Amino acid sequence: MEIWQELILALIQGLTEFLPISSSAHLILFPQLAGWEDQGLAFDVAVHVGTLGAVVVYFRHELAVMCRDWTRSITTRQHTPESRLAWGVLLGTIPVGIFGLLFKDFIETSLRSPLVIAYATIGFGLLLWWADARGKRQRDEHTLSLLDILFIGIAQAIALIPGTSRSGITITAGLMLGLTRPAAARFSFLLSIPVIILAGLLSTLDLLKEEAALPWGDFLMGATSAGITAYLCIHFFLKLLDKIGMLPFVIYRLVLGAFLFVIF
Repeated sequence: MEIWQELILALIQGLTEFLPISSSAHLILFPQLAGWEDQGLAFDVAVHVGTLGAVVVYFRHELAVMCRDWTRSITTRQHTPESRLAWGVLLGTIPVGIFGLLFKDFIETSLRSPLVIAYATIGFGLLLWWADARGKRQRDEHTLSLLDILFIGIAQAIALIPGTSRSGITITAGLMLGLTRPAAARFSFLLSIPVIILAGLLSTLDLLKEEAALPWGDFLMGATSAGITAYLCIHFFLKLLDKIGMLPFVIYRLVLGAFLFVIF
């Protein structure tokens, strides 16, 4: 794959990872539609590392407090809102970890087709629209109960289906539970951190089985480009979310899904 093609894919990853439009679908579909060769697992890992760096840097102050209070909660057994939020992020990751280990091979071999992506893109896009329209939007992420977190965690596991969108389905679940739009998005972004780490570790184990030389310079470019784009995307998404709502993303998903049905 040419360097300019890798740059475009890195920008696509950075733009779509945290928007409710499915980054995995775009990374699968764009090379197919453009007639490019597959970018490979190693490049996917690199751009995901970039988006991981973006969300960690963006929420660095909140994460520092969450880690501090979480550590103290282990020794003192006393909780603060931030320690509860940290526990919530960890507990909310368990369902996707279990589902990923159990169904990884099936998902990679049977669910990466354009038609599966089309159905998921439209179906979960309509669900996002419904949740945004009907949600009470009165709570923040610190009010989430254990059952709320389990519900969002299971929703995140469903996002293993390409086209669902991890951020989209977790934001949808948060809106259904009455979270405000920014609160649902913030919890979704925090929840992405352990998920991206776990997915990256699993993919790295697969890479270690390969003996081919890796173009580390290309990976660094991809990770940096994806990270910068993702950081800007998070910033403007949270800033504009209450003004624009979810409708633009729903419309985009419906158009994309219809386009895939026509093409495939």
